[in-house]
Amino acid sequence: MLLKKVFTQSLKLMGNAFQISAVSDNEEWANERIDAGIEEIRRIERLLTTFSDMSETALINQNAGILPVKVSQETFNIIERSIRISKITQGAFDISYGSVDKRLWNFDTQMKSLPDKETAKKMVRLINYRNIELDSENSTVFLREKGMRIGFGGIGKGYAAEKAKQVMRSMGVESGIVNASGDLTAWGFQPNGEPWTIGIANPNAKAAIFSYMNITNMAVATSGNYEKYIMVGGKKYSHTIDPRTGLPISGIKSVTIISTNAEIADAMATPVMIMGIQAGLDMVNQIKDMEAIIIDDDDKIYKSDNIHFN
Repeated sequence: MLLKKVFTQSLKLMGNAFQISAVSDNEEWANERIDAGIEEIRRIERLLTTFSDMSETALINQNAGILPVKVSQETFNIIERSIRISKITQGAFDISYGSVDKRLWNFDTQMKSLPDKETAKKMVRLINYRNIELDSENSTVFLREKGMRIGFGGIGKGYAAEKAKQVMRSMGVESGIVNASGDLTAWGFQPNGEPWTIGIANPNAKAAIFSYMNITNMAVATSGNYEKYIMVGGKKYSHTIDPRTGLPISGIKSVTIISTNAEIADAMATPVMIMGIQAGLDMVNQIKDMEAIIIDDDDKIYKSDNIHFN
């Protein structure tokens, strides 16, 4: 009997490092299915990207304040789900964050002070998911204000990982992982029959791991301030902006969300950072099949009700 192995391909997709793995006793068979997963991610990138004038997202943005744009059912559905997440998170998640004035935040080393509250608020005035108008009968999307922009940076990677998994499973891959730069979905088991072991990144040393979890048929996403931040007055401010104030958040180093769905995990990690420890955990504890691990600026660990890890 041939021994099963994990076959993996690593490449850059959607501007991020992706790693796609399949368990099989046949390398050619595994790679064909990984290739199909990659093609699915590329398809979603073409659909959602803001870097091409031809994508549906770009057309919606170009017609902001002018007229509704007819889109595919898939794009319509992801926008609809995004608005639902905005409501659940009281606006902490908002795909119209693309409207933020880039002059406000460039997070380079030159940035020595925060903008005043009034300026910040003015710069984010176009961020408002309530101004995304959906017409399900005609499958159209309309941004009510001129200058509004939507983007899927907070949900797109997770959605792509979930869709790639679906394609690979439909082709017979019983065990695998799609890792979208730390937002990952894992299903089935390792070749030795054990669940997959996932490392949670240490926010103080990105390459290091602070804890491991065994998972199967689960998704994990982490949002942290260790990637991009500025120091002002000895305090660290994350590149994550609260869309409701226009100001960067502080106090939390990282949030890890564990869920049954990579899209949801991806979409919920940043809002929990924005909402803060107590409000974030209260929300997570009310959502079925979702858990959270939060590390604050003092390295204190907070967990949702059902989390147990080593």
